[in-house]
Amino acid sequence: MEFEFDEDQRLLQQMVRETVTRARSLPEERLWKEYRELGWLEAPPVELAIVLEELAYAADPTPFLATVTWFAPLAGRLPEGSGTAVCDGTGRFVLDADRADEIALLTGDGVSVVKGPDVAAERVDTFAGTLHVGRVDAPGLVAGVPDLALMGLAISTVGSCRRVLDLVVEHVRQRVQFDAPIGSFQAVKHKAADMHVAIERARVLAYFSALTIAEDDPRRRRAAAMAKAAAGECQRVVFKHGLQLFGAMGFTWENELQVHLKRAKACDLLLGSASVHRRALLA
Repeated sequence: MEFEFDEDQRLLQQMVRETVTRARSLPEERLWKEYRELGWLEAPPVELAIVLEELAYAADPTPFLATVTWFAPLAGRLPEGSGTAVCDGTGRFVLDADRADEIALLTGDGVSVVKGPDVAAERVDTFAGTLHVGRVDAPGLVAGVPDLALMGLAISTVGSCRRVLDLVVEHVRQRVQFDAPIGSFQAVKHKAADMHVAIERARVLAYFSALTIAEDDPRRRRAAAMAKAAAGECQRVVFKHGLQLFGAMGFTWENELQVHLKRAKACDLLLGSASVHRRALLA
């Protein structure tokens, strides 16, 4: 397997970054329409991972993640509008369930797709206010989480953690104590380095998962669990060090840091935390 992006993938990454930077101030409906027109929803797994990482870096508010990695793998198609899926067997915490146009339900009789308004879905209050999470009440649900859904949450966690690290590095370069930027202190460097290593490790495993899905490799299920576990462990390191290095400002609502920390934590908890997938790998 090739772990370096080719020229087309690097161009895609640059285009996504430029598009998101340019359009991030647009209303959510306009963003969603632009993503669909650009064809990002039809991207194959590796290219999709590139898009998801950059969208997570910008705390994208659209239902892109649930539509392409939750709904599409179960339904075998893209939805008419936005979509999500109930694949954990409980329906307690379903990404974008409260605003999806279509919902795929995994039951003992197979997959059924229903209109969002026809399902008893209610938004759940969570600590990550920028994410939509709902509870779905439906009979006969069974568990069967798609590998693509785990990969999507893993790479989204990585994108959020990347943004946290960038915010922290910018802060420690500017914050001065004892007549020197605090970023020059060895203890600060060590924590930032630990964050970087954790992010790169999780990022590699997330893209490895995307590669196994793209090639229908028999290791794809194991790779998806490894990616989800590594991403969850990554966000713990980034959450702890990022908040500490940012200082008191990191605790304020006005600071962008808390948005990305909460989204990374939510992505870890959705469809099983790091410890859950560690146990699955051992089994």
